[in-house]
Amino acid sequence: MSPPKNITARPTTDFAKESLFNLLQNRMDFEGVDMLDLFAGTGGIGLEFISRGAREVTAVELAHTQQNFIIQTCRQLGIHNLTVVRSDVFKYLNACHIQFDFIYADPPYALDELPTLPDLVLEKQILKPGGWFVLEHGKDNDFSLHPRHVETRKYGSVHFSFFQ
Repeated sequence: MSPPKNITARPTTDFAKESLFNLLQNRMDFEGVDMLDLFAGTGGIGLEFISRGAREVTAVELAHTQQNFIIQTCRQLGIHNLTVVRSDVFKYLNACHIQFDFIYADPPYALDELPTLPDLVLEKQILKPGGWFVLEHGKDNDFSLHPRHVETRKYGSVHFSFFQ
C-alpha cells in the first residue's frame, strides 16, 4: 500500500531500513518483543517488527493522515497486534508506564527537542533491561558522548544512534 500524496512524514529510506534490520537481527530476537514506534509516520518500522514476529507494537503518531494510513494498512494486512496512539510523543512519553523491549524514534530532523529524546526515553525507565532504543536523526546531531550511547551508524543522510 502506498502512502497518500498529502502525507507529511519522511519515511525511512528502504536502504537505511534494510541496513537497520540487518544490524538488529544480530543484536536481538524479534520474536515476542514489545516495540514502541515514536513519530511512527507511515508505520513502516513497526510493521516490519510485526512481520518478524513482534508480540505487540505501539505506534505513536500525531498526524491524522499518517495515523489513518497505518490503521488502513493494518486492516488490509489483517494485523491485530499494532496499536496506533494519536498523541504528541512528548506527552505520551511523560504519561507512559509500560515497558518495551525495543523503542524506535524517527522525529523530524529539525525538531528542536530531538536532542532531549535519549534522556527522556531512558530516564522514564520504559525500556526493559537489555532492551534497545534507536534514534533516527540527521548529521547535525551527535550522541556519541551520551553515557548510554553504544554506536551510531550512517546510511547516506540517515543516522541511527543506538542506546542501551
